[in-house]
Parts: sequence; C-alpha cells; structure tokens
Amino acid sequence: MQDTILAISGKPGLYRLISQGRGMLIVETVGADKKRLPAGARDRVTSLNDVSMYTNEDDKPLMEIFQSIADKENGQPTSIDYKKASKQELADFMASVLPDYDRDRVHDSDIKKLIQWYNILVNGGYTKFVDESEAAAEPAEAAE
Repeated sequence: MQDTILAISGKPGLYRLISQGRGMLIVETVGADKKRLPAGARDRVTSLNDVSMYTNEDDKPLMEIFQSIADKENGQPTSIDYKKASKQELADFMASVLPDYDRDRVHDSDIKKLIQWYNILVNGGYTKFVDESEAAAEPAEAAE
C-alpha cells in the first residue's frame, strides 16, 4: 500500500496523508467524499503501518491481517456485520483470518475496529495491503 493511512483518535474513519505543514498534517478522508482537514499536534495520529495485533508468538502487522481478510473475502467488504455480530461470530471470524491470535489480549472491540477499518479501506478503493515483493520474500526466508 503506497499511501500512508492514518487513524486519528477522537475522529471517526480513516485518513490518507496528503502533506505536512508546520506542526500539522493535512489529511483526506478515505471514502467517497474525500474531505480534507488538518490534524494538529494535539491530535493523536497513528499510522496503520505501525499497528499490529497480538498473536501467541509474535505480533502480526495490521496490513498482513487486512490482506488475509481480502483473500478470504475476495477483495470485497466483509460478510460479517461487526455491529450486530455476537462474541462467538467475531471470534470465529478472527480465527479464520488469524488462527493464532491471542484470545486473551485481543478484545471484541479490537476485532470490530479491524473489520470496520478493512471495510472503509475496501470501499475507498484499496485492495492490496501488502507489497507483492515483500510477500514473495517471506516464504523464501521461511524455506531456508
């Protein structure tokens, strides 16, 4: 994914970094409306490239989990409605995309946020979450 996708604490949705100014970022909403707004120094901004989820061994980068969801859902929005899903449905969905996720440290709200963000990105036109060159390098390293 070439763009820098950001989550801003206290603001709904996801944002794409447009440019940087003095002490602020110019961001654009991911979605149809493409609304631009500033994110100041007081806003807690997090790049999705820096986010990972707990597994039983190492943490798994969020972009790799998004790619697993995209592979499972054929690049379409998820079939599960995160707002109405039961705890068991959320756990089953998470186990299908990340079988070794840490069931003690990954909460239902984390899974709901994951599904929500994935759907926002897919509806915004994002379908590739991991560079193919990076994905091709990983199996080669594992084979050695």
